Amino acid sequence: MAFKHLARLFFATTLTFLSVFAAFAEPVRIVGFGDSLMAGYQLAPGESFPEKLQEALHEKGYDIEVANAGVSGDTTSGGLSRLDWSVPDGTDVVILELGANDMLRGVSPKVVEENLAEMIEKLQARGIRILLVGMMAAPNLGADYAEAFNAIYPRLAEKYDVPLHPFFLDGVAANAAMQLQDGMHPNAEGVNIMVERILPVMEEMLSKEKTDA
Repeated sequence: MAFKHLARLFFATTLTFLSVFAAFAEPVRIVGFGDSLMAGYQLAPGESFPEKLQEALHEKGYDIEVANAGVSGDTTSGGLSRLDWSVPDGTDVVILELGANDMLRGVSPKVVEENLAEMIEKLQARGIRILLVGMMAAPNLGADYAEAFNAIYPRLAEKYDVPLHPFFLDGVAANAAMQLQDGMHPNAEGVNIMVERILPVMEEMLSKEKTDA
């Protein structure tokens, strides 16, 4: 009887250990949710931001998967409408990158902020961590618009206590060598710069993800 009890106990303990090990063995699932800058507009396979980020994090030893949920031309309104089905269950982290197309169309910064806030709230309600990626207004839109638009991302990051990468195109904007001929989208080298600039905050998030697991 004692042997049978010990055998059952050993079996139950083994199953528990395996289930816990399996949970820790699962890769961190990241979704890059954004517009053409995320989607990889006019880039070759393997050159988009999510693919390059996944590659860079793998090289640093992280067990992660980065899905590309970028849609060219998307606005914050469009992102809000597709958020639920574009970010599947089981997602651990969302890189939220939207607002550039709103800015180019002169959409009210108030509307942009409200849409981004609602997306953040929806993701946080699902227990998904967020890395908010900022954008800067083009100079030709005027000082008043730029002041209102540029303040959106830092304010949301503080309000919802989410990490912020202030400017997605840092090191690429106004640098023709890092852009496609349209002068707006990054080329492959530009994507490499974007990945390099975002890696520190991404690694900090993943370290916290591992600590909280």
